[in-house]
Amino acid sequence: MTLYYHYRYFLLYIVKMITQILSYIKNIASEALQLPLPVKILFAVLLLLLLIQTIRLHRDRSSLRSDAIKRSRSVIGGQLAEQVAPFLPGFPCNPGDARFIGKPVDFVAFPGITEGKEVREVLLIEVKTGKSALSGREKEIKRAVAEGRVRYVEYRAGE
Repeated sequence: MTLYYHYRYFLLYIVKMITQILSYIKNIASEALQLPLPVKILFAVLLLLLLIQTIRLHRDRSSLRSDAIKRSRSVIGGQLAEQVAPFLPGFPCNPGDARFIGKPVDFVAFPGITEGKEVREVLLIEVKTGKSALSGREKEIKRAVAEGRVRYVEYRAGE
């Protein structure tokens, strides 16, 4: 059998399927034509509303997707910056002095501890990138530190 024969057979099959679909549509249309005019109008309006809603949903979904992708990239970039921040220029202490916590602040640092020097201060470090701002909880912590509401607590387990 030649390629031409297969191609011709395939085309005949497609034409047959299209003919069946058109006859089905014709049967449905003839039944629909027997409906009263107000029902036809209602059906047309409902069909139009469905089409409009589908278009809106598609448009909204695509804009939501692009917004979610942008936010996801920002979050991933921020997380990466948090991990490498101690090794970037301008970090407020030696990277060995900082301990990553993540939440509610990114790092607690004890400047001088890796060199065996006296620890004169404890730093709570929050890493931010771009235009990101402190969250409400981070602002509360910053305010507590500024107002001196910080304590050292020694907890003995099992006593």
